[in-house]
Amino acid sequence: MKTNIKQSIQIALGCFCVVLAIFGIILPGLPTTPFLLVAAWLFVRSSPKLHKRLISNKYLGPYILKYESRKGLTIKEKAKICTIIIGMSSLSAYFMNNFYIQIIIGVLCLTGVLVVSTWVKTIQAEAKR
Repeated sequence: MKTNIKQSIQIALGCFCVVLAIFGIILPGLPTTPFLLVAAWLFVRSSPKLHKRLISNKYLGPYILKYESRKGLTIKEKAKICTIIIGMSSLSAYFMNNFYIQIIIGVLCLTGVLVVSTWVKTIQAEAKR
């Protein structure tokens, strides 16, 4: 019983992360890849069927497969991602008239930067040939 509850929670959180990732494709400042990676991680532990559907999706799958094949991102890639997150979040917050929405954008920005900089493994850049 306890396993079923844990599995259900992981599936629900994974689905929520997929929804956030889809919004991240559309909305500037909201990261896509970190949410997809979290969803993939949750699905691997709770539903291999959903994990397979996620990585075989023609729009979302490439984000995950690139990361899974290399097992991380280079410092340069992380810096680019964080710069885009901060820049687009700042732009979005600047054009919002609602203070609470600006706070939400700031929290999402901070979350995205923290996930990319700390949770995603840093790998060495491949030597150019």
